[in-house]
Amino acid sequence: MKGRIKYGSFLHRSAALTLMLFVGISFAQQKKDNTPWISLFDGETLNGWSQKGGNAIYTIRDGVIVGTTVDEKPNTFMTSDKMYDDFILELEYKVDPKMNSGIQIRSNSFPHYMNGRVHGYQIEIDPSERGWSAGIYDEARRGWLHPVADDNTAAKEAFKQNNWNHYRVEASGDTLKTWINGVPAAHLMDDQTASGFIGLQVHGLYGDQKPGTEIAWRNIHILTEDLETYARESPLPVVDKMNKLTRNESDQGWQMLWNGKTTAGWRGAKLASFPEKGWIIENGELTVLSTGGAESTAGGDIVTTENYSDFELMVDFKITEGANSGIKYYVDTEINKGAGSSIGLEYQILDDERHPDAKEGSQEGSRTLASLYDLIMADTDKPVKPIGEWNRAHIISVDDHVEHYLNGAKVLEYDRKSDAYRKLVAESKYAKWPNFGELVEGQILLQDHGDLVSFKNIKIRPINKPKK
Repeated sequence: MKGRIKYGSFLHRSAALTLMLFVGISFAQQKKDNTPWISLFDGETLNGWSQKGGNAIYTIRDGVIVGTTVDEKPNTFMTSDKMYDDFILELEYKVDPKMNSGIQIRSNSFPHYMNGRVHGYQIEIDPSERGWSAGIYDEARRGWLHPVADDNTAAKEAFKQNNWNHYRVEASGDTLKTWINGVPAAHLMDDQTASGFIGLQVHGLYGDQKPGTEIAWRNIHILTEDLETYARESPLPVVDKMNKLTRNESDQGWQMLWNGKTTAGWRGAKLASFPEKGWIIENGELTVLSTGGAESTAGGDIVTTENYSDFELMVDFKITEGANSGIKYYVDTEINKGAGSSIGLEYQILDDERHPDAKEGSQEGSRTLASLYDLIMADTDKPVKPIGEWNRAHIISVDDHVEHYLNGAKVLEYDRKSDAYRKLVAESKYAKWPNFGELVEGQILLQDHGDLVSFKNIKIRPINKPKK
């Protein structure tokens, strides 16, 4: 009898301790998160959200958003109507093991960019053996920015198959941090996009995937104020993408034209080496200094040490008020050895509102931003970012057909060597230069026009580059 009483007492005490422990844990869990979250999903409707892209089906079932695949058409996104810049986002999802998906952040959809295609940062959802869930991808732009590192086995193993997973995403300035089920997964520095919507992706079908697979999201909430109070440190090393190629870009044949640190690969247009004055390198930016607006009077223009024939070129640039500069291509520095800038086709860089050159040119508007200088005016609906922010120039030249882009929008195109092009040259300041702009290959040039202008992320993809 005594033994039974002791055993019974032990059971009662054990049960009491278990209950107290459970209550204590529950209470601690309730107290642990006092973050003043703002809910992005009311549990009943899709108010505040809009569908973009493909035709996947989004429904609400038992208080969760369910996305269902339908066909191989483009990726589909349920996007927040509100735009966000700096924030902390948390949500949960459960995904079919045969699917691929992601959470869009700081993403956008513009008519001028791939006919409205959703593009921007994506926090990957990857139920495959690869284990890149919570890695950072650049949807419809540069591809993988920060896959989950091979040695980050904790993050790779944190994903729970056929179960709910929790993501935390912190976006602050140029820094993005992610966690999966409490485990740090990615730590990225990249300033491509500062603001955009949140999006829930249903990926289009590929391979042997079938319609009808599902992904569900719940407990979607965000914080946009007092972020420093609630931000977390990440123990992961920072992956900095400034002046570096992404994995996808490398695979596609892109090369960095400037390494972000030295003058390697560049020289003065009229010098054997890089200018000793007039240009500085600071914080990953290559800057031509102001000398009052005169052309090539300080350090002078700089050019690549290599020539390029067909190519695709991208350059990020930032101007100051009233600034004038340019990106020239098919340059031969042996032409025009005298005063002024070296001769070549020019992607104009200009403060259209403040610089008088915007109203000059042999053709109306042909000296405005992103124009083919003095020859063809850029589209007046071009997307321009304000003074002090970075804009992206993009030039494609293949088989003598040339296109100019500004911030993802095509703003002009032409065929060099065509009759129409030659007529424009004959009416321009370049008429005195025989066969202007018709070189088979040439250098890339960044112009010193005496105004403060900065450049970074200078990259090129040579196409059928001729042998030296």
